Amino acid sequence: MSQPIINIKGITRDFPLGNEIVYVLKGIDLQINKGEYVALMGPSGSGKSTLMNILGCLDTPTSGSYILNGKDVSKMEDDELAEIRNKEIGFVFQTFNLMPRTTALDNVALPMIYAGHNKESRDKRATTVLTQVGLADRMDHKPNQLSGGQRQRVAVARALVNHPSIILADEPTGNLDSKTSVEIMNLFDEIHANGNTVILVTHEEDIARHAHRIIRLKDGMIESDNPNR
Repeated sequence: MSQPIINIKGITRDFPLGNEIVYVLKGIDLQINKGEYVALMGPSGSGKSTLMNILGCLDTPTSGSYILNGKDVSKMEDDELAEIRNKEIGFVFQTFNLMPRTTALDNVALPMIYAGHNKESRDKRATTVLTQVGLADRMDHKPNQLSGGQRQRVAVARALVNHPSIILADEPTGNLDSKTSVEIMNLFDEIHANGNTVILVTHEEDIARHAHRIIRLKDGMIESDNPNR
């Protein structure tokens, strides 16, 4: 039996608010195996964004353990977390988060700069993933010369560029029309079919249906965790 790529035990996250403490996550246990396609759902205030930030090593839990690909990241310092984020996690955000004055190619290659790759290998890999997401003819375009769907494809390519262990997508179709949303979700289906572990955070049922497992959060706890096939 292979080790789960994500193994979370007893995760809590509290935030001080004035004199009070807000308990956002109240003891989450979660295992996700390599190659799974998971949707994380829940209403506003359910804790799904907080859990996503912890999964993505953007935040650390108040208590509990988080083993990511064999490494305990729950106790790591910020600089170690930054390195884990760059190597292990490919992020796709609702707002694309692209550098406006930079070409698609350079946007995609950016994580490889932090990982210490030279320009030749960066450009080669960035070209490969941009071709994979269907943007071979748009590499020299800047974000303002691209449609919303093309911008999200650039963001997906950037997420893939460092061969991450997990792709973490936060409302990836939130800013797109329905036709473009379908195209982007088809792209995620392809990425998953290529062997990537994909975690989607969404509040839309039709987006979640693409995943093979749906985890629903409510009031900081897992309400249900069911296969979707």
